[in-house]
Amino acid sequence: MISLGIIGTNWITKQFVKATDETKAFGLTNVYSRTEQKAQEFIDDLGKRDISISTDLKKFFKEDFDTVYIASPNALHFIQAKQAIENGKNVIVEKPSTSTIEEFAILDKLAHEKNVYLFEAARHIHEPIFKKIEAVVEKHRSDLSGATFSYMKYSSRYDAYKNGENPNVFTTKFSGGALYDLGVYTVYDAVVLFGQPEKVSYNAEFLASGIDGSGSLTLKYSDFDVDIIIGKTKNSYMSSEIYFGKDTLLLDNGGDINHLDWADDNKNITDVPTNKSENPMDSEASEFARVMNENDTETYDKLLRYARIVNRVLEQARTSAGLVFDADEEK
Repeated sequence: MISLGIIGTNWITKQFVKATDETKAFGLTNVYSRTEQKAQEFIDDLGKRDISISTDLKKFFKEDFDTVYIASPNALHFIQAKQAIENGKNVIVEKPSTSTIEEFAILDKLAHEKNVYLFEAARHIHEPIFKKIEAVVEKHRSDLSGATFSYMKYSSRYDAYKNGENPNVFTTKFSGGALYDLGVYTVYDAVVLFGQPEKVSYNAEFLASGIDGSGSLTLKYSDFDVDIIIGKTKNSYMSSEIYFGKDTLLLDNGGDINHLDWADDNKNITDVPTNKSENPMDSEASEFARVMNENDTETYDKLLRYARIVNRVLEQARTSAGLVFDADEEK
């Protein structure tokens, strides 16, 4: 079993650890948190014992574990992943793995030099339901004529922002906003299903803090467009769609995909049978462990290629909208 250290004691970290327990892909041995109390509460809540706690990041990376899962605020991903790789750790970093494509290129190069794995945790592309979407797209690829992906969720932190607080996800300091929080899911949809777009443009709705609360993104391919609608300041219940001329594949949304339907030219809608894991991170945890255990370089190179393209598209989108992070000024 692969020994696992984690950075962050939030809900997504807890979900990932539960996925590793369910799949027996990793075994948690180390937790980093800024306070020992938060780390201990996290461990107790999971019902774990004999877990080493660190409140010093340098000491944490000197501990004897193989792989680190990083789920800190976006702007911290790069420096923490870099430090992990320099200490010979495999890295699973929550999406987006970096704030800039320059940062990603540094991690990419360093991981190859240190002969360790670097995974971006885009969990939904590993789920059985997404594999079903891939199969449908491949079967009907000759008729493929575009897509619309929608992923809009009113953030649990937006009311705090409106009340004058400064949540990380709504600041340029921590590379927040709709595009880098929810949009990354939909960009992964497009890149995995259709490849690298030829042109990227983003029309952002800016908040006073300087980040994008919502926006619309267009990815242009040679013979069709992919339109993306994202937001953290409102809820949308609009389906996402992939078009095949007269027929359409319907997704309940573009991020947390739970159901698929097929609509034909006569408006007949039929269910597309698929499986959905109770813990959406099960498939991701299993796949990352399998790639490492089997040294599956073909799959690893494919996942890394997706990550490179997605991070490039995100930066192109930001540039087109004039969305600037603090990380841009730190180059």
